[in-house]
Amino acid sequence: MNPMRRRLATSLPALGVLVLSARHGGLLAQTTPAAMEAVAPPLPTVGTTLTLPEVALFDGTVFKPEQARGHMTLIYWWASTCPFCALQSPEMQKLWQTQQARGLRMLALSVDKKPEDALAYLKKKGYSFPSGWVTPAVHKVLPKPRGLPITLMLGRDGQVVQAERGQMFPEDVAQLASWL
Repeated sequence: MNPMRRRLATSLPALGVLVLSARHGGLLAQTTPAAMEAVAPPLPTVGTTLTLPEVALFDGTVFKPEQARGHMTLIYWWASTCPFCALQSPEMQKLWQTQQARGLRMLALSVDKKPEDALAYLKKKGYSFPSGWVTPAVHKVLPKPRGLPITLMLGRDGQVVQAERGQMFPEDVAQLASWL
């Protein structure tokens, strides 16, 4: 992604947090960087090996870590209330539809407060990419980095080959197929 576009896309959520913070008595100012770091880990760096959890998917199936072994695997954290996810998710659906036959594995993880909200959203939008809800057990094995959406591409060996925080534009999502 163009660096200027990336800075703009990733700074807009922070601006919203600052506005909300100012409206709600400066709550952000009361949160120390150490406390924020304890809540969510940083974005994994390229080369980091991730352990994937077993995840019950909304379609009634189960994502098992062994399904990812030997395959390029896309991990995508999203929420039905995230405006940037709303712009990126249709592109993720296109990527899933066009690349699953080429061996792409995908695990989308909803961070909605209730799984029912995520399921209703997926049905309303007609998304079929493999998606589950982040339970405490899932979060313990694979904690979500700060921000939304979060997109990670894992190599066939389970190591991160690309990590993105914030909205990816359509051409950037389409370019993820080049890893296959």
